[in-house]
Amino acid sequence: MLTFDDVQAAAGRIAGAAHRTPVLTSRTLNERVGAEVFLKAENFQRIGAFKFRGAFNAVSRLTAAERARGVAAYSSGNHAQAVALAAKLAGTHAVILMPADAPPTKVAATRGYGAEVIHFDRYTDDRTALATKLSEDRGLTLIPPYDHYDVMAGQGTVALELIEEVGPLGALLVPVGGGGLMAGCATAATVLSPGIRMIGVEPAAGDDHARSLAAGRRVEVEIPRTIADGQAISTPGELTFVVNQRLVEAFALVSDDEIRAAMAFAFERLKIVLEPSGASALAALLAGRVEDLPERVGVVLSGGNVGLERFLELLSEGKPGH
Repeated sequence: MLTFDDVQAAAGRIAGAAHRTPVLTSRTLNERVGAEVFLKAENFQRIGAFKFRGAFNAVSRLTAAERARGVAAYSSGNHAQAVALAAKLAGTHAVILMPADAPPTKVAATRGYGAEVIHFDRYTDDRTALATKLSEDRGLTLIPPYDHYDVMAGQGTVALELIEEVGPLGALLVPVGGGGLMAGCATAATVLSPGIRMIGVEPAAGDDHARSLAAGRRVEVEIPRTIADGQAISTPGELTFVVNQRLVEAFALVSDDEIRAAMAFAFERLKIVLEPSGASALAALLAGRVEDLPERVGVVLSGGNVGLERFLELLSEGKPGH
């Protein structure tokens, strides 16, 4: 089981390698939602997303023999970049399976960190099976994007830093794809801020976490067609669900249009760029998806990896009459 000690140990390992990201506030946002909101800006993390924390923590724990052989991962983009950079910093090499329709900026960045990229079809291929076979064939150590205790512990440092900086919170809103960020954050936050309400946020088109929590078991849905590519996953992770089922109060759902509105708000009011997945928790707050908000609320802005053309395209699609 993932523990608070695991998250604290991860914080020690990533110190000096990962950025301690800023916490943003907005009086406009506070007035709009009727609460004091603290935004953990992981778009300023290395590789532009929280994923570097877990990837670096996992890679840092490899043996010398494992480093010599190299690592493998599968990802729509942010975990890919994170493992690629972590591997480079550790002096090893990475082979990354990425969806054929992954954002070109994320593919280019992953290759830029020195990784070999192999494409697959996210709608027809079993990425876990492909990655497992690749790892076995080449003798690589597989670092999954979320279902791995070292990865989850690293992601939990997001909440650790946030609560250390701003103090106890009444609720924390966290984007969920596979659930690793939430599992890590919930593990840390529920210890540091007893009674905190952990709220996961996922695209309405892919409500696998909400369904799984209601059913008391992991439920699989079709791969969602959503602008939030980082959250386009069909079922919660096996390890992450065990943690989240115990610690998460609810999973809120947001539409693509609500995500676009949150991206626009972040750009216009906070002067930052968020990718769709990175804006989903903010979208839930702005759209009133969480009832009875407490006085102090944390929100994880999980990443900002979106190219200029795609960013402009997304915001223009959200305009009335487009």
